[in-house]
Amino acid sequence: MPRAQLRDELICLARRCRAAAAVLRNKSTEEKDRALRTVAERIWEAQTDILDANRKDLEAARAAGLSQPVLDRLTVDVRKIQRMVESVRQVAALEDPVGRVLEERKRPNGMIVRRVRVPLGVICIVYESRPDVTVEASSLAIKSGNSIILRGGSEAILTNRALARAIRASLFEAGLPDECVHLVGSKDHAVVRELVSLEGLIDLVIPRGGEALIRAVSKCACVPVLKHYKGVCHVYVDDSADLEMAEKIVLNAKCQRPATCNAMECLLVHRAVAEKFLKSCGKALMDRGVEIRGDRTALTILSGPLVRKASDSDWGAEYLDKILAVRVVDSFEDAVSHIEAYGSHHSDAIVAQDRGKQERFVREVDSAAVLVNASTRLVDGFEFGLGAEVGISTEKLHARGPMGLADLCTYKWVVEGSGQVRE
Repeated sequence: MPRAQLRDELICLARRCRAAAAVLRNKSTEEKDRALRTVAERIWEAQTDILDANRKDLEAARAAGLSQPVLDRLTVDVRKIQRMVESVRQVAALEDPVGRVLEERKRPNGMIVRRVRVPLGVICIVYESRPDVTVEASSLAIKSGNSIILRGGSEAILTNRALARAIRASLFEAGLPDECVHLVGSKDHAVVRELVSLEGLIDLVIPRGGEALIRAVSKCACVPVLKHYKGVCHVYVDDSADLEMAEKIVLNAKCQRPATCNAMECLLVHRAVAEKFLKSCGKALMDRGVEIRGDRTALTILSGPLVRKASDSDWGAEYLDKILAVRVVDSFEDAVSHIEAYGSHHSDAIVAQDRGKQERFVREVDSAAVLVNASTRLVDGFEFGLGAEVGISTEKLHARGPMGLADLCTYKWVVEGSGQVRE
């Protein structure tokens, strides 16, 4: 399709989304919640179509030679559909952020000034592989009164279409504008460049995927972008740690889903407990197929075909696979310094019984999420009780960490007077 024609079509689509957003932002909480409950029902009823579409996407992805981590993210089964349905219901049950008064003050002249939460307008989300993003992002947009433009990866196109059909049919059935959810089905890469250039029509872009995608979107965007480039997450096992608890946390953080941005990529262990902890935990990791790239001290403790010497590039690497960098540190301070030097400010955890060190870790580690005696895999909107998340941000303006309903809103000032004028 000629570039000019593509741009014209996307401008028309964005304008329809904007018009739908103007209607949606005035809908009541009850109307939005009823629509979301209908979405949950229709997705569950459409599971045969969704699973059939996903089977075809997986067949094409395997034929194209896509990696196993990509296939894992792409796969939809009945359990994942159940999770999608539950996430929509959770969003419906959450407090509506729209219209919430964030602060109110009465001025000396009698004027009342309020800061009130309102929808952003039109959100564009660009994502790869994960069809559940279609559901999560749409439900959060609907509840927060926003229209959303979805641009999923070509490898999930059939699954995304099946999900989007169920969502749009639900909106129509519930009396909400179905134009507030749009899936862009074109596989043309120029679509993304054009969408993120629509200043004045799209209010926020959220890229979800690998670093290359996020950097490409950020480079050509003319509208605000919320993002994280990498998820280089650390777990630090302190000398005061309960080592049985630490092993459980480490195995979960690395092995539960290694291809996610909140999976642990680097394990830091205090020298005082390194030998005892790494002999046990290292074996458990390798039994699960994890390749360990250790520093000099770690290599004196660990051995085997899955152990190799870490290079400088391993510190700060995002593997998204069953590979783990392991470093033995001399002190709490060394662990914090390592995280500051090599981390991505995403999610970092300490395992410690020492309350003072717990508090220092929370205070000194500058990440979007810091965890005490818990797995980094828990950094997720669903796990945080947000119902779902539209993304995870390591930015410091507007939103940080898992982004839920409130993060899809901005605010406006509302002034109530009785004839006041400025002197």
